[in-house]
Amino acid sequence: MTSFASLDDLDPRGRTVLVRADLNVPVKDGRVSDTTRIDRLVPTLTDLIDRGAKVVLLSHFGRPKGRPDPTQSLRVVVPALAAALGRPVRFADDCIGAAAADAIAAAGPDEVVFLENLRFHPGEEANDPAFADALAALGDLYVNDAFSSAHRAHASTTALAERLPKAAGRLMAAEISALARALETPARPVAAIVGGAKISTKLDLIGNLVRRVDVLVLGGGMANTFLAADGVAIGRSLCEADMLDTARAIARAAADTGCTLILPVDGVVADTLAPGGATATVPLDAVPAERMILDIGPASVARIADALAPCRTLVWNGPLGAFETPPFDAGTVAVARIVADRTTAGELLSVAGGGDTVAALATAGVGERLSYLSTAGGAFLEWLEGKDLPGVAALRTAPAAGGTG
Repeated sequence: MTSFASLDDLDPRGRTVLVRADLNVPVKDGRVSDTTRIDRLVPTLTDLIDRGAKVVLLSHFGRPKGRPDPTQSLRVVVPALAAALGRPVRFADDCIGAAAADAIAAAGPDEVVFLENLRFHPGEEANDPAFADALAALGDLYVNDAFSSAHRAHASTTALAERLPKAAGRLMAAEISALARALETPARPVAAIVGGAKISTKLDLIGNLVRRVDVLVLGGGMANTFLAADGVAIGRSLCEADMLDTARAIARAAADTGCTLILPVDGVVADTLAPGGATATVPLDAVPAERMILDIGPASVARIADALAPCRTLVWNGPLGAFETPPFDAGTVAVARIVADRTTAGELLSVAGGGDTVAALATAGVGERLSYLSTAGGAFLEWLEGKDLPGVAALRTAPAAGGTG
C-alpha cells in the first residue's frame, strides 16, 4: 500500500499549516451549487484547528490562464466554506506576498485563512520553484487534501511538498486507502465496470484493468465497438469504426490473462436520443438497421448480476447507457442498485468515481451506499490506469513529515 505521513504524524500546535484543497466547485448565480468538496474537506480543517493550528487554504478555481480574473475569484466560495465550517473565513486577495502574509498574521485563533486562486499566477501550473518558495514562506507545515488535483504536477501539489514537512489530509488518505484496497490489495475475485462513449478515451484504463481484474464489464457506447468487432450488426449506434482492431486486441488480452469480458446481450433501441420517443428492447442479434442502442436491457442486467455475484471487490467508472436522457438510465440504475445492495450486505467492497459515474449513481439514489465514491475525476481515472500521481508521489519524498521539532 502507498506509504505516506498522515495528520496523526504532525504536531500542528502553534504552527501555520498550508492545506492544499480542491475548492474548484460549481457556482451558479454567484453561489456554490454543490458543496460536496467543501463538506469532505471539513474533517481535515477541523482536526487541525482543534489541535491548535492556524489553517491556510490553497486552491485553484477555473482556468484564468495565469493572470488575475475577477470572474474566477475564489471569494465566491467563502460563504459556503464558512457555513460548512461554522467559523469565520478570512479571505486574502492574493496567494503569495504581502496580501497573503498580512491576512495570515491578522487571523484570529478561530479563523481559517483562504488565499486567492493559485492559477492567477503562471508559476502554479508551470510548477515554478520560485512560486513554490513564495508559497512555502507563508507556512510551517504542508497538508495535501486534494486527491482530485494530485494528477497535476503543479507548484502547490508537488514543489511545495518538497519544501515543508508534509502529510496527507483525511480526504486524501481515505481516497488512497480506498483505491489501494480495490486494486493493490483486493479481496478476490475483482470486477470492474467501465462505461462511456469511446474506447479511445479509456484505452490505458482498460489495458490496465484486463491485467488486474477477474471480470470486466463493458457498457455504454464503447460496448458497441466491441460488439461490432465481433460481427454484431448494431444499426446506427455510436461506434468507433477505427477502433475495431483495438477492441479485438483487448478481447484477446482479456482471454490471455483469464479476465472474463462481459458485453451486453440485449439493448434498448430508439430512433433518436431524446426523452419520450418510441423505444424497444431487443436481443443484440436483432437490432434494427435504422435504430440506435442507447441502454442495456434486462437480460444484460441479469448477466452482469450473475458475473458480479462471486466478486468481492468492484471498481466502477462510466455509465452503461445514455443515462442523462430517461428512459436510457434504467440499465445503469438497475446495476447500481444491485451493487449497492451487495455492498450494504457486506458482500462487496465497491469503489466508484468519475463525473458521469457520480451523477449516474446519484440518479440511482445509491451513491452513499457504495464503499467509496470518488469525486476526483481525472485523478481517479489516472490511478485506475496504473499511473503514479505526482501529488501522491510528492507525499512520499523527503523532507519527512513530523513537524515536532
